[in-house]
Amino acid sequence: MRKLYLILACCVGPAVAAQKPIVKYLSVPVAMRDGVRLSANVFLASEGARVPAILVRTPYGKGADIKPDHLAFVEHGYAVVVQDVRGRYESEGAFQPLTQEVQDGDDTLNWIARQPWSDGKIGMMGGSYLGIVQWKAALANNPHLKAIFPVVSGYDDYRDRYYSAGGAMKLGNRLEWMSENLRAPGYHQDFGQFVLHLPVRSADVAALGWTSPMYRELMEHPAFDGFWRAISTKEQLDRVRVPVFAVGGWYDNYVQSDLEAFAALRRRSGVNRVLVGPWAHNMSAPFETANFGADASVPVRALQLEWFDQWLMGRDSPLLSKPRVKIFVMGSNLWREAREWPPAEATRKLLYLESAGKANSLAGDGALNEKPARNPAADQFVFDPYAPVPTRGGAVCCNPKVFPWGPMDQRPVEQRKDVLVYTTKPMTHDLEAIGSVQAVLYVASSARDTDFTAKLVDVFPNGEARNLTDGILRLRYRNSLEKPELATPGEIYRVTVDAGVTGNVFRKGHRIRLEISSSNFPRFDRNANTGGAVEQAAKLVKASQTVYHDTAHPSCLLLMVMP
Repeated sequence: MRKLYLILACCVGPAVAAQKPIVKYLSVPVAMRDGVRLSANVFLASEGARVPAILVRTPYGKGADIKPDHLAFVEHGYAVVVQDVRGRYESEGAFQPLTQEVQDGDDTLNWIARQPWSDGKIGMMGGSYLGIVQWKAALANNPHLKAIFPVVSGYDDYRDRYYSAGGAMKLGNRLEWMSENLRAPGYHQDFGQFVLHLPVRSADVAALGWTSPMYRELMEHPAFDGFWRAISTKEQLDRVRVPVFAVGGWYDNYVQSDLEAFAALRRRSGVNRVLVGPWAHNMSAPFETANFGADASVPVRALQLEWFDQWLMGRDSPLLSKPRVKIFVMGSNLWREAREWPPAEATRKLLYLESAGKANSLAGDGALNEKPARNPAADQFVFDPYAPVPTRGGAVCCNPKVFPWGPMDQRPVEQRKDVLVYTTKPMTHDLEAIGSVQAVLYVASSARDTDFTAKLVDVFPNGEARNLTDGILRLRYRNSLEKPELATPGEIYRVTVDAGVTGNVFRKGHRIRLEISSSNFPRFDRNANTGGAVEQAAKLVKASQTVYHDTAHPSCLLLMVMP
């Protein structure tokens, strides 16, 4: 190991009664199976004792000192290891995030277990990329890994980080993250410019100033094919045997995946836990645009300590005697506990689309009703990808100063002619929606391939239209993400737009609203409407879109609601 240092730990809260000497080893080389050395910092409460360890693996720089959050674990009796992942900061090798983290995580766990200060029991924690590497390490089924605590991370590369459940690319998320972390020294181009670059396949150069092999590789696989299946945690979840405590946020890009992972793991084990709050990717509350009350935050560090005490120190935690699911319900601004996800009491509620029935009616005149409209009806709009519907908040990532996130008033978007708006009458009683949100639509297009978007909105008595969740479907993926099928222009198709998940009470006097369009940019890339490879398109064309709604074509919004 490198030079040994002694420092005094500052107080980090009431749990720290007195200052204690902290031992730290900085920039320790950790050899991987291929000879590449990754750099790690090691922090210990004292020398001589063999203790369980907490591993944090990061692409953002491990730093040269202990962070307050990590210090709390050292004071609690853990060793803390913070490591730069391969190809980042002081670690050797090329940064290949799609493929490197399973083996590197496994090798690092084995290295920790061999150290004289380690008792062989290891947990992992961290958020975003630091959570992704936990899922990857868990796939190796390393005997030393006893528990993980991933935060705002998701568990599937295709559906979470690069594309969507409907097959469209998460353009803004991906390019913004790459620009923040991988761009050439001295190079800079504004986010608003590089997301417009065509073809999308070479947008890496616009964002980074260089050609990224990783980006070009994912551009070669727009469908969920064997490339993605081979690296997907979702597809290999049966290999994850360690207890998982996942934390997500309703306005985070990964929340649907966090909940799906818990639901899948629960079928095999009852020890896993999930918690979801009214947060964006940085876990902060309140937003400038919405305040969810004093109970909107939780002591995540305390939960982590309880979780690792249970699985690494053998101390019985009260966590295991509590319900497995804890979610914050917006609107009521209260926490709800449940044994499973989705809650067993949740039932389907359908709200059917209906036009205003007036010639030249405004897009916002549409209605959501309990029963399908009887008379044949349809709404039309033109989708011009050169003038797409702008993203306004929502579950985007990863810098709100560049790409704003969270709840925002959608009224400026709803004034557009290419956004169809359907709204219920004011609620006569509170309605609690918890679970998945889907728009089941009967649609036709002049294009062989195009997109349809759906957004769920809570309309306040003062008119504020607050977004809750949204999604997109690329028409070629209407039957599956694995086998794209082009459409026949003018033919009517029944499609389902997966609009994500939410937990929200529509209060008495509020209204439920559904927005339908064909773009949400730059959250998702723009469809060229040509039927060709979207990522290679240098020219975009308009598409004429029709949404049908009557007894023969009962387009509807599908919510899961509590009794």
